[in-house]
Amino acid sequence: MGRRDDRPETMLGGGTAAGVTVVGKRPAHRMCASSDTAVIGGNTMGHQETRAALDRHWAASAAGDQDTEHEIYHDDVIVDYPQSGERIHGRHNLQALRSHHPARLGFTIRRILGSGDLWITEYVLDYDGKPVPTVSVMEFRDGKVARETQYFADPFAPPAWRAQWVEPAP
Repeated sequence: MGRRDDRPETMLGGGTAAGVTVVGKRPAHRMCASSDTAVIGGNTMGHQETRAALDRHWAASAAGDQDTEHEIYHDDVIVDYPQSGERIHGRHNLQALRSHHPARLGFTIRRILGSGDLWITEYVLDYDGKPVPTVSVMEFRDGKVARETQYFADPFAPPAWRAQWVEPAP
């Protein structure tokens, strides 16, 4: 069992320690990942295996290792991008799409939360120098990702009317 930190939505568990940075290179891409670990509901063996698979996935992505990066996916995975209205069918198509991306990409993992067959990674995607907050929701089946939904959100300036109730986020 992990220990709770000061954020009620998380439970610290195994995996990469907070503050660890993995830096790797892809042709024309620089990937950077650091992670805050969290397992909701305890540290059972299945949770540890899933978290280890996610750590391998993100580290391989940072290193530009396309084959290892995509081992986490079922052959029949479905990946949705709701903002653009796109759906990708199959691991082969997903890997091909990602290996042909024309933009300079990087990312910083903010945290990974999960339990059982549902895991969420919150990260900031650096898209040609522009930070884009991103959330990946992965649904596992038999130890591999069967479905992933990625949400991309462009930053915006906070409205002045709520300034008395908020503070800048780090």
